[in-house]
Formats: sequence, structure tokens, C-alpha cells
Amino acid sequence: MKKQLLTFLTAIFIGTSCSSAAICSDTNLSLSDKKATKETNALYQKLNTLTKKGFLFGHQDDLAYGVNWKYENGRSDVKEVTGDYPAVYGWDIAGLENDSPNNIDGVPFEKMKQYIIDANSRGGISTISWHFDNPAGKNAWDNTPNSLKTILPGAENHQKYISWLDKAANFFLSLKDKKGKNIPILFRPFHELTGGWFWWGKGNCTPDEFKSAWKFTFEYLQKKGVHNLIYVYNTGSFKTETDYLQNYPGDDYADILSFDSYQNNSDSSGEKFVSEVQQQFKILNEIAVKKQKPIALAEAGYEAVPDPKWWTGTLLKAIGDYKITYVLLWRNHGWQEKEQKMHYYAPFSGQISEKDFVDFYKLDKTLFEKDINKK
Repeated sequence: MKKQLLTFLTAIFIGTSCSSAAICSDTNLSLSDKKATKETNALYQKLNTLTKKGFLFGHQDDLAYGVNWKYENGRSDVKEVTGDYPAVYGWDIAGLENDSPNNIDGVPFEKMKQYIIDANSRGGISTISWHFDNPAGKNAWDNTPNSLKTILPGAENHQKYISWLDKAANFFLSLKDKKGKNIPILFRPFHELTGGWFWWGKGNCTPDEFKSAWKFTFEYLQKKGVHNLIYVYNTGSFKTETDYLQNYPGDDYADILSFDSYQNNSDSSGEKFVSEVQQQFKILNEIAVKKQKPIALAEAGYEAVPDPKWWTGTLLKAIGDYKITYVLLWRNHGWQEKEQKMHYYAPFSGQISEKDFVDFYKLDKTLFEKDINKK
């Protein structure tokens, strides 16, 4: 009787703990790329293990530039405020497809490569998105309907797309540590796919076309010998599980489930942002438990962070108790001449939310670069 009661109570405990966390702690996660390198598999397991401690903090283009500076070795707005680097570094390889020496934000690819290598040597993690041009038109925001299907096998832009993937493959394979091992990368292609603003987004392709494009990309990169990628499936906003999974290519083609969400100026209190992110995490968490996939808030922020308590008062509330792998804040571009405004998402020395960001940094559950290397 005691044994039966113990079994019953254990079952209840496991069920409860799994419902409040994206992944049960005793789960042995498996990457979708069955030939993934040892280092890539190790990072995937580490990401899941770290969710027991908290979530990783990330920042786009953190090492390349900040507010009022650019390409200064070792600099980081985040480090100047906290004394520590972010745990996750975001990069974008748009421009690679056109043989540009610089990416969409003006970062030279050679510098980007070195930043990724430097971050990795300290234990930092890099994630890469790709705002690639519309192969049937202009840039990523050229959302001419039916553009995506032109890259599918047999279509008019398929060979062009293959040439782009070849360039991406070469870049991924060039990222090596001092031992010559390929550096693991969180790859987030076709991001914000539920939005209609990109040529691969909602209204510009059918779910089947999107799934075909994703699967082709996934399989082609591996065919080229790229086995250092952890694939991040990423949406914009969504209201139901069906919305989120409409274009999902399948459990064998994705490793992390994520979405992007930003606070707008019309929501100065942050109540709408917190509510929406919480609602979406609730849905995503339920999906993740079933699929045994980690989850993330792959892009977030409040431009110019005008709220002095935004970090502990809004972002922390938005994430709540959900066991997420990371949250990444967008870039610190600085002054935008054309728009005549400041464009940044992480605080810098003297910024109004600097003190609160330090309080946010000191929390046990916020993990920065030094935290993920502690034994």
C-alpha cells in the first residue's frame, strides 16, 4: 500500500513539475540534426540544464557597437553597466547572400566572425538570424506575395537560393575555436514567420510552402556538412496553439521554440506587453512540454528604455516563472539620423534604467556570461 501511495504521489509530483516548466529535468534532449557535433549536443543539453537556475540574457550586436561607439575591442554597453558580458550574442548574416563584406547593420563579416570566436572562448553563446533579401524582389521587407515558393525545388529562384545557402554554409563552417572545432550556433532562420512584414511571412506563402522551404534549408545545410547548428523556430505574435504551429515543420526539424515581442510607446506602463508575453508563454509552454523542446524569447525590448524600472518591473514580470532558455534584447544602434531619434534596447552608462538593470543583473535567475561558466 505504501509503495502504491508513493508511486501515486511521485506521478502527481512529476506531472505538476512538468506542467510548470517547459522541459522536465530528467529528459534527455535530442537534436534534430542526428549528425550534430559533440559540442553542439553539449550546448543543447547545457541550455536545458541552465533553465533550472534561470534564463540567459542576450543582446544583439553587443560586441560590435553601442551608443556612441563602434568597433572598439572588448567594449560592450552591457559590460560597462554590469561588469559582465551577456551570455548570448545575437548576429545577422544578411548581406552574405550578395557577397557584401558587411552585414545588414554594417558589421564586417570578418569582425563578426572574430566576435563569435571571442565570445565562445569566454563561454558565451551566439545566435544568428538572417534578414536575407527577397530572391524574387528587393530586401527582406519586400513582402511581394508568393515570393517564397520561388525558392522551392524546380522553381525559378531555387538555384539562386542554393547559392545563398552555400555562402551561409561556408560562414558557419568557418566558425572554429582554437582547437579547430566548429563553434555551435543557435540558428534562427525565417524569423517572425507569423508576421506579414517579411517575404517568408504570413500571407506571402502557404503553410506547406513554408514547411518545404524550412525542410529544404535544414537538409541542404547538413548535406554541405554543417552540423554545428541548433535550429530555432521563431514566430511573431500568436493567439492559439494552432496559430503557433501552423507553419511548424515538425519535431525532427526544430530544436528550440521561440517568439519575439516588443513593448510599444502606446503601452507606457508595460501592462499590455506583460499580458501578451505571459499569454504566449502559457501556450508555448504547453506545446513545449508535449514536444520536449526548450523555449525562448528570441527578441524583446522597449526602444530607448524610458521606464527606469523596466528590467525588474516589466521584463521580469513578462517572463514570470516560465523556464525559458534565453531572452535577447535588440541592438544598441544609437542615434538614427534619418528618424532623428535614439535607437537602443539595453542600457549604457548614464541611461535612465541603468540602476535597475544592475539590480536585474544581480538576481540569481538572470544569467550572464560569468554565470554560465561557474561550476
